Amino acid sequence: LTFVLLLWVIKFTEYFAGTDFNQLGIYPRSATGLIGIICSPLIHSSFAHLFANTAPIILIGTMLLYGYPRAARVLLPVVYVGSGIAVWLFARESYHIGASGLAFGMLLFVFTVGILRWDRRAIAISLIVFFLYGGMILGILPVKQEISFESHLSGALIGVLLAFRLRQHDPAPPR
Repeated sequence: LTFVLLLWVIKFTEYFAGTDFNQLGIYPRSATGLIGIICSPLIHSSFAHLFANTAPIILIGTMLLYGYPRAARVLLPVVYVGSGIAVWLFARESYHIGASGLAFGMLLFVFTVGILRWDRRAIAISLIVFFLYGGMILGILPVKQEISFESHLSGALIGVLLAFRLRQHDPAPPR
């Protein structure tokens, strides 16, 4: 909730100041675009863009922190920074902004770890998250020019890889 509140404070600051923070996003393979690795998840192009990221981050984040609190401490910073680095290295030349990479990383982590662990709680969390946000998966495809599918794809891949690596990081629930 604190992270989402920060996103909204930044957007309102941008709006009321009459400025545009998009240049703080990731611009691939440029020195000035490196700042975007840290800043881009905090910047959104519009209130609709921010609203589209708010619910998944809150709901998937809650499920992640509930089901895998120890893994979340590793996952969140790695997806945050790792997806930014991947976008900086491999994405098309354009400013990439938004927290979607983080949302996709959490989504694919929770879903994949549920399959790998195969205990009741993991399966339940996985199914709930996938039922609510499974349609997001299509976002990893280059459907619209103005949407950074590269952020979505990199977050998703990092989430899946970390699910394999961290699947036993949290203890299994009692039987």
